[in-house]
Amino acid sequence: MAEDVATLKERTSLEEVVREHVTLRRSGSSLLGLCPFHDEKTPSFNVNPTTNHYFCFGCQEGGDAISFVQKVEHLTFTEAVERLAQRIGMGMRHEDGGTRQRDDGGVGRRARLVEAHRVAQEFYADQLLTAQGARAGRDFMRERGFDSAAATLFGVGYAPRGGEDLVRHLRVKGFQDDELVAGGLAGRGSRGLYDRFRGRLVWPIRDITGDCVGFGARRLYDDDRIEAKYLNTSETAIYKKSTVLYGLDAAKKAIARDRSAVVVEGYTDVMACHLSGVETAIATCGTAFGVDHIKVLRRIMRDEADLAPSKVVFTFDGDAAGQKAAMRAFGEDQRWASQSFVAVARSGMDPCELRQAEGPDAVRALVEDAVPIFEFAVRTTIARYDLDTGEGRVGAAKAAATQIVQIRDESLQGRYWAAVAGWIGITPEEMLPFVREARAAKRHIRSPEPVHSDEPAEPSLEPTADELRDALPRPDLRDPVVLAERQLLQVVLQLPGLLEPADLDRLDGDSFSAPAHRSVWDAVVIAGRPGGSTAAWADAVVAAAPAAVQPLVAELAVAPLPVTPDRATGLPSRRYAASLVARLREVALGRQVADTLSQLRRLDNSPEPDLAATREVGLRLQALQRELADLRDKQEA
Repeated sequence: MAEDVATLKERTSLEEVVREHVTLRRSGSSLLGLCPFHDEKTPSFNVNPTTNHYFCFGCQEGGDAISFVQKVEHLTFTEAVERLAQRIGMGMRHEDGGTRQRDDGGVGRRARLVEAHRVAQEFYADQLLTAQGARAGRDFMRERGFDSAAATLFGVGYAPRGGEDLVRHLRVKGFQDDELVAGGLAGRGSRGLYDRFRGRLVWPIRDITGDCVGFGARRLYDDDRIEAKYLNTSETAIYKKSTVLYGLDAAKKAIARDRSAVVVEGYTDVMACHLSGVETAIATCGTAFGVDHIKVLRRIMRDEADLAPSKVVFTFDGDAAGQKAAMRAFGEDQRWASQSFVAVARSGMDPCELRQAEGPDAVRALVEDAVPIFEFAVRTTIARYDLDTGEGRVGAAKAAATQIVQIRDESLQGRYWAAVAGWIGITPEEMLPFVREARAAKRHIRSPEPVHSDEPAEPSLEPTADELRDALPRPDLRDPVVLAERQLLQVVLQLPGLLEPADLDRLDGDSFSAPAHRSVWDAVVIAGRPGGSTAAWADAVVAAAPAAVQPLVAELAVAPLPVTPDRATGLPSRRYAASLVARLREVALGRQVADTLSQLRRLDNSPEPDLAATREVGLRLQALQRELADLRDKQEA
């Protein structure tokens, strides 16, 4: 796949990708705009079309088209690659058991299945708004407070009862029977294909990129042969219910901005929340909220222990099933660095019902008044005991203490067990022995996994740009020599054609005084001679650089050069590039002369002079001095 990724970068215009999210204007050899990754009033986001790299001098984010799409769309590396490949109509090869296979059909089988779902969603949506037989679906929506505009906004549709309506429509659009079955849109029976969903209200389930990959279908008719209230698309090549969250495509920007998410129980609850101003609402699709869902959200929210806590609010029905779901969420709480909360309306209504009965303000208040999930879990647990009896209070205290010691922040445990004692009706002193017993028991069993231990590959857990920069001191650009080093590295990355091979041969790591610049130069050496496009060359240097300086390489590949370009070529002159090499070479030679002179003085003052060594060092000093003088003469000429 590595070769395909390199080709993808070559064929992708970063400028075109960025312009879909940022308004850019020309500024010298770069393009300038407001950064999409942080709030700013003065543009500091730079795109260099030549190197195909971007860098923001405000938040220090930088990289290529893949990293930009990852960041702006909150995707994994693989998802971003597939997104860009689909954008330009390029097939990608995937490693699978040591063999390499290219998707059939140009843009690939996945793209065909996604396109079939897009056409199906449009068909269903049109049926809901226009078909006479869809009246039951329209009535259902009206009864829950949703008009046609809401249905259109969320893409809700209606599956006709006929049984083959969608199949016929998709065949006319050029899709093959095998594709309809593989995508879960149709089933295969003794008489041929039949629609997977019939006589039901359907919601399109989209992945994080916004592609429709499945449907959730709600029962409308009493004579529906399938009694299940909801049917969801079965697992397919493009739909994995354990990783898909309904509404995430619409909510991801708000989730990333606020570093919070509201997890509700159904499609109509997501709609009600968004229409009430709770833009971070999402829901699972026919399955419990699990580990893979947590991983997806953690990546978007940047749920990291060393950042300010993010926030996840779970809304559950007030019935037994809702309480059971909340306790499951509490069991997974150790997988988060975030703070988890539970919101349950006192009336027991879900967000959709609450919006109908009390309006949007009530939905927002429900989320704002959420209580810590620990408190909800403990109150739910102790409610099972008869607190009017001594035996009941002892049982409640033991059960609650087991939950108290699961709190990650031990400083909060003392505060909570004193409060729990009051809920049970005993004193804090009476509660303390149960807490001590629970702590002792916990030490003898395997503790819950640390927050990050089982998720080493999550992009959100990688070092931040600031952490990477802290690994090496930031070059001091007040030093004119360091400034010249920076400009030379900019030329090497952005305009390698201005330098002769002999120029590069005159430099080595010792030519750079700033450790970070020296590390970048080492990456240049490892990457080899510039070849192919400038963008490919910059990518090669980034790949060769250690993680600590990759952000600096990205910055150097984009930062404008402080020099007036030649009118004829629009580029800095070769003389300018050569002068930077000469400046660094002069400084390096001066340093070598000083070091050699110091060595000669030590030899001269040695108690036992070594004439041979003194002569050798003296000759080396003379050679360096002549080389330095020649270099200065050339510069003055």
